[in-house]
Amino acid sequence: MTEQTTEEVVESVEDVIVEAAPVQETDPVAALTADLQRLQAEYANYRKRVERDRALAHELAIGAVLTELLATLDDIERATEHGELTGGFKSVSDQITGITTRLGLEKYGTAGDEFDPQVHEALMHDTGSDVKVPTATKILQPGYKYKERILRPARVAVTDPSETTAE
Repeated sequence: MTEQTTEEVVESVEDVIVEAAPVQETDPVAALTADLQRLQAEYANYRKRVERDRALAHELAIGAVLTELLATLDDIERATEHGELTGGFKSVSDQITGITTRLGLEKYGTAGDEFDPQVHEALMHDTGSDVKVPTATKILQPGYKYKERILRPARVAVTDPSETTAE
């Protein structure tokens, strides 16, 4: 290949490239509008993310406070069971119980519930012929949850069905 043919090939390739990519005229208004729309979408996403994070932080803060109050609620319940809660202390306990209920604290765990290791903590174990599935037969300490989040599992005594061989 000669030098002249090489130059002709390069020129023809350049002509093809110019024809394939026509000059695009950029409209400054369209470009600025596209930038504005992109920024508005980014800001909307930012606001949603911040609001979601704020709601989560609020829930976690309430959950932490309620977790700290669980020991007090247990003491109030024991005092009520023993008849030691009277007078002004009864009024205070009713207010504390009412506030925690309004905030969304739920007490769970009743004797006779099927044992679920996700929400129960087994502290004692027994076998019996009166149950067909592992059952929480005695609630040693009630469990509490806040908005589907377990703050403390119910501490229970579990009774498993007795092993009988059917022949």
